[in-house]
Amino acid sequence: MDNPLQTISLTGVAIGFIPVIIVLIIMYRWSKQAGMAIYAVARMLIQLIIIGYLLTYIFDINHGVFVLIVLTIMLAAACWISLRSVRNAGRQQYLHALAAIAIGGVSTLFLVTGLVLEVTPWFSPRHVIPLGGMIFAASMNAVSLAAERYAAARHSGKSDPDARQEAFHVALIPIINSLFAVGLVTLPGMMTGQILSGTSPLVAARYQIVVMCMLLGAAGISAAVYLLMTGYRAPAR
Repeated sequence: MDNPLQTISLTGVAIGFIPVIIVLIIMYRWSKQAGMAIYAVARMLIQLIIIGYLLTYIFDINHGVFVLIVLTIMLAAACWISLRSVRNAGRQQYLHALAAIAIGGVSTLFLVTGLVLEVTPWFSPRHVIPLGGMIFAASMNAVSLAAERYAAARHSGKSDPDARQEAFHVALIPIINSLFAVGLVTLPGMMTGQILSGTSPLVAARYQIVVMCMLLGAAGISAAVYLLMTGYRAPAR
C-alpha cells in the first residue's frame, strides 16, 4: 500500500472532459440551454487552476496570516452564496448567515484540527484549508436550504416554530442521506483519494468517519444558529 498517487497528464485531463462534452451536446440538442453548463464548466476550470497555483504558494510560505486570509475569503463567499435562493435577502439576513457559518464552521474546523488530528502548527495550510473548505461548504448548503425553506414556510402562513422545525429538517436532508449512503452507495472523495494514494482502507475509513461527523455537526449547528437568529425577527408575510 505504498504506491504514490499517479500524476494525471494534461492528455488525461482532456480525456476526462469527453463525458462532459457528450452531456453538453445532449443539452444543446434537447433544450438549447447548454450555455449555462458551458459557463459553469469554464468557471470550474479557471477557479481550480487559480486555486492550484495559489495553494502551492501558500503551502510554500506556510504562514498563519495567509491561512486566516484564505479562511476569511472562503467564509465570506459561503455567506454570500448561501442566500442566493432567498428572494430579497437583506443585510441582516446576510449577517445572520455569516454568523451561523462562522459559529458552526469555524468551531468545528478547529475542534477537528486541534483535538482530533492534533495539527502542528495549528495553521498548517495542508490541513486547515482543505478541511475548512469542506466544512464551510456543508454549513453553506445547510444555511441555504434552511433559509429558503423557512422563508417559504413563513410566507405560507406557518408559525415561527413550525417553519423553523421544517426548515431545519430540510437543511439536514442531504447530509443525512450521505450518512446512509456512505460505504454502500459511494466512497467519499477524501477516502477515495487516500486509498488511491496508498493509505490503508482501514485508516482511510477512520478519517472519513471524522469527516462525516464534522460535516453533520457543522451543517446542523450552522442551520440552527441561522434559524434562531432569523426566526424571532421575521414577521409572517
